[in-house]
Amino acid sequence: MKKPIVRLFFLTAITTFLYSCTNETNDVDAKAESQQFKIINVTHHDGKPFSTGASLSSPTGKYVDNPGGGVMMQAFYWDVPAGGNWWNTVKGKVTAWGNAGIGSIWLPPASKAQNGAFSMGYDPTDYFDFGDYNQNGSTETRFGSKTELVSLITSAHTENIKVYADIVINHNSGGQSEANPYTGTSTWTNFSGVASGKFTRNYNDFYKNSYGNNDEGAFGGFPDLCHANPHVQDWLWLRADGVGKYYKNTMKFDGWRFDYVKGFGAWVVNSWNANVGGFSVGELWDSNVNVLNDWANAANSSVFDFACYYKMNDAFDGNNLALLNDDMMWKRNPYKAVTFVTNHDTDEIWSKMLAYSYILTHEGYPTIFYRDYEEWLDKAKLNNLIWIHNNKATGTTSILYSDNDEYVARRNGYNGNPGLVVYINNSDAWQERWIQTNWANTQIKDFTGNSTWYPTTQADKWVKIQCPPKGYSVWSINQ
Repeated sequence: MKKPIVRLFFLTAITTFLYSCTNETNDVDAKAESQQFKIINVTHHDGKPFSTGASLSSPTGKYVDNPGGGVMMQAFYWDVPAGGNWWNTVKGKVTAWGNAGIGSIWLPPASKAQNGAFSMGYDPTDYFDFGDYNQNGSTETRFGSKTELVSLITSAHTENIKVYADIVINHNSGGQSEANPYTGTSTWTNFSGVASGKFTRNYNDFYKNSYGNNDEGAFGGFPDLCHANPHVQDWLWLRADGVGKYYKNTMKFDGWRFDYVKGFGAWVVNSWNANVGGFSVGELWDSNVNVLNDWANAANSSVFDFACYYKMNDAFDGNNLALLNDDMMWKRNPYKAVTFVTNHDTDEIWSKMLAYSYILTHEGYPTIFYRDYEEWLDKAKLNNLIWIHNNKATGTTSILYSDNDEYVARRNGYNGNPGLVVYINNSDAWQERWIQTNWANTQIKDFTGNSTWYPTTQADKWVKIQCPPKGYSVWSINQ
């Protein structure tokens, strides 16, 4: 009666042994496959994180600097609710944003524009009216009053959050008509009556004028501000009471997002930065990395990484993650690249969480869009990625593997911080892959919680990790 039991035990043991051998063989084959991919060392520098300048001090004791650098929040979207309450809305969120690890916020253009209480600010009339003068049909701007803006900036600084102003200096709108001897017509270039009485302008402050017929670009038919005119330079960045220095020293803005920089020479932003200071980033809507890099160097400014944006769109929505190997601004100069997934002008990427997992684990200065964070995506998952960025995303970048469905990259660590490995999977099934870490005989874990594995790296620093379908995992030392 016992013989069948013995036979069953023997067969089970043989099956288990064969299965184990098969698994080991498969692992060896899978590791060999991964070893065939030539690692791409993308960046070559000392590993320091992105910096936006001097840190703030705060009575709350919250820190600004962290191993991975900062994260910026675009604190508005197109056509936020009118009614003058937006500054208060943002003020009510800065404590939670600070707790989540947001280090800066980018506000919409804050001064009075042609459409008054209905304007999003990109048609500026009076650079010194923050909602305290009755002109263009209202006293407050769409976003609120000057008092409310100052209160918001103060609250943000209390949370160690820097505040960046949106600077629109390519064009103006809302002037009165005047005879223009350079065009032989009447033009809407008379800004002599702005309510603040500051930075008054006339036809000679706009192209076509005594300084030439045009600059690099015009926008929307609006009067095109002439930066070659010393009067314009004086009021924008030279005078102690001019636009730049007033915004920085009186309003307490910490930096600038320059709108439509294709419309004027890079020397304009360079001059502003040299005379005013503060962090700066330019909106240069171009996917050509050479154009972005040349402008950033000439302007001495960061630039939004539109090359990265369009590559992510093609990679994630076009199902070809190998495109992430292509050139991007953050690969050329990570210290002058501001990365983003969407903004108030463009919203093309469908696989947003994969895109955020990319920019929040890679180099550059990542930006989170207000509606993605507050309305459309999973805030807990974004908070987790922000934490990972601030605490684990350190050092140079190496691409370990890529194909249509999978992408694996390694941040190589800096100043004692071990860095991370990010695994992105655009397929419909769980994936596993052997990869080479910088850690030997070390237990690692997925800091997103998407995987429950706790693998230990081999003596040669190789380890097998996994990633969920249409998802991501981020691995580092379990400590």
